[in-house]
Amino acid sequence: MNRKLKVAIIGSGNIGTDLMIKVMRQGSRVEMAAMAGVDPASEGLARAARLGVATTADGIEGLMRMPVFEEISLVFDATSAAAHRQHASLLENSGVQVIDLTPAAIGPYVVPVVNGEAHRGTKNINMVTCGGQATIPVIAAVSKVVRVHYGEIVASIASRSAGPGTRANIDEFTQTTARAIEVVGGAQCGKAIIILNPAEPPLMMRDTVFTLSEQADERQVADSIGAMVEKVQGYVPGYRLKQEVQFEQAEVALPGAGRIRGLKTTVLLEVRGAAHYLPEYAGNLDIMTSAALACAESQALALVVE
Repeated sequence: MNRKLKVAIIGSGNIGTDLMIKVMRQGSRVEMAAMAGVDPASEGLARAARLGVATTADGIEGLMRMPVFEEISLVFDATSAAAHRQHASLLENSGVQVIDLTPAAIGPYVVPVVNGEAHRGTKNINMVTCGGQATIPVIAAVSKVVRVHYGEIVASIASRSAGPGTRANIDEFTQTTARAIEVVGGAQCGKAIIILNPAEPPLMMRDTVFTLSEQADERQVADSIGAMVEKVQGYVPGYRLKQEVQFEQAEVALPGAGRIRGLKTTVLLEVRGAAHYLPEYAGNLDIMTSAALACAESQALALVVE
């Protein structure tokens, strides 16, 4: 008989709290065991305690001292890239698996619908960024049909949904997302841009994806993108194409490759959050927590004891 994998979350902010609620509501192979934060007055820790989850305000050190830590098989890190580097070092010899929701990128990049099964059992896996989770599936879909020379994404998120952790990680966001566009998305060269939109009322997360590829059948490319969008919707129901895929001929100057002419594909996306804990407009946070849970469910297949 299968048992559920016990998991812990480091980080009691918006992302960690939303992830906790998703694990408790939707986890079929995982269950909450503990949450660690550093602020004793944290709303996330208070909510976790009310829900019967073991908590500590002493950070990762407090988590590792808790009796329940011996039962934990997987830890989500929902803090910051700088903090995760320390956490990864402390957890390295603990025997637990780590799913990193920061852009620290210590472990391999994972986007569930693209390479979710490729790194099962890997001790530290990285969920790239919110922009990466939203856009890399599209670039990978184009790469399935034709060679992609260049992939560029622009992620526009509501300023209200960008907390201290997100703002502290902006440099890492652009670097990690650009690299994952290449490694996971299959583009020869990648670029990422993030925009914090101060509009009131807050707008939904919007993502624009540009690819420059070799010539290809436009219908095949559009169909591949459409099929990939449906797969993402399997764990992020609010993910959708904002309008039909657009095509045109274009020429781009690529570093080290000169000017390349080819098929430019433009994809406009919208991500509406599930509003489990965060408001609907915080699709950028929702897609990260949804992808992390999907990844944990997949990892559990390799870790759960029959």
